[in-house]
Amino acid sequence: MAVKNNEIAIGSDHAGFILKEYLKNVLLKKGYDVTDFGTNSEDSVDYPDYAHPVGQSIEKGRFNRAVVLCGSGNGVNMTINKYNSVRSALCWNEEIAKLARLHNNANVLALPGRFVEKEEAEKILNAFLDTEFEGGRHTNRVNKICVKK
Repeated sequence: MAVKNNEIAIGSDHAGFILKEYLKNVLLKKGYDVTDFGTNSEDSVDYPDYAHPVGQSIEKGRFNRAVVLCGSGNGVNMTINKYNSVRSALCWNEEIAKLARLHNNANVLALPGRFVEKEEAEKILNAFLDTEFEGGRHTNRVNKICVKK
């Protein structure tokens, strides 16, 4: 079954929960079909428990794109980048998100829930969603990212 362009996965730990909920509503208003892998509260949890299911869903071809969040964004980003099909980019402003798509063909946006305001996060998300991979000289570089097993 082919993945539709309007399908997206999202997941966070407790530190990213509030921003995740905000961005989930932004995505829904934009017409995306959002699958939320949790967490579902601000109760303390371990970020890998929520990043791994998102990574697995991309690895299995269920989704083409995803958003993950934790306090700094680093934990979820490190975790999800363990999956060969994932190219996650930790983004803290629009320009970084745009470049991650243009030059790196990032398919996962990692956000620092404790360090970006809702409005800035929405701008970052929009830049990530609205920017296409440039291809060209970047294609060869992106193809060298994955470590073959």
